[in-house]
Amino acid sequence: MNAGQIIGTMNGMQVFGLDIAKHVFQLHTVNMGTGEIVNAQIKRAKVLAHFANHAPCLVAIEACGGAHHWARELSKLGHTVRLLHAKIVRPFVSGNKTDATDARAIWLAVQQPGVKFVGTKTAMHQATLTLHRQRELLMKIRIMQTNALRSLLYEFGATFAKGKRALFKDIEATLEGLAHTLPQLVRDSLREQVVDRVCRH
Repeated sequence: MNAGQIIGTMNGMQVFGLDIAKHVFQLHTVNMGTGEIVNAQIKRAKVLAHFANHAPCLVAIEACGGAHHWARELSKLGHTVRLLHAKIVRPFVSGNKTDATDARAIWLAVQQPGVKFVGTKTAMHQATLTLHRQRELLMKIRIMQTNALRSLLYEFGATFAKGKRALFKDIEATLEGLAHTLPQLVRDSLREQVVDRVCRH
């Protein structure tokens, strides 16, 4: 199906391409009654009110940050929501990339035969994924802190066996051994970091 064959309805429903953003969204659709092409901005705070007053329609959104939230909210209003991967939308962006061209590209892409959609995640699923990501991030931060501590003390001649256990086991004796090299304030700060690292382990 090419752009010229697309009329903006699917299964009798009006099709919207919705480009989401932090503050202002962009809508692209074709009025089912007049055939008028509509490509307009809509403030984030007014999106749900706009669709709450609209007959059941199909809303296509690129599967980017925040897309699953909006898919859930629009679905609650009785609309059919389709999330599209960016690689599916990209070929339909014509001219300079703007919010308007993105919304139109989403509108075009969702009407292609055989197009594959991204499943909408539930709030619980997303919350679980968030917890996993937070844990992974904390682990990376802790490893960075440990490596930074090793590197710093190496500059003062201190070395440790491999592994965090060896570092935690020998750190106190190492800091005391550097009493004449490192100021008390620095040693206390490093000691606090180690205690915090151990407590969070």
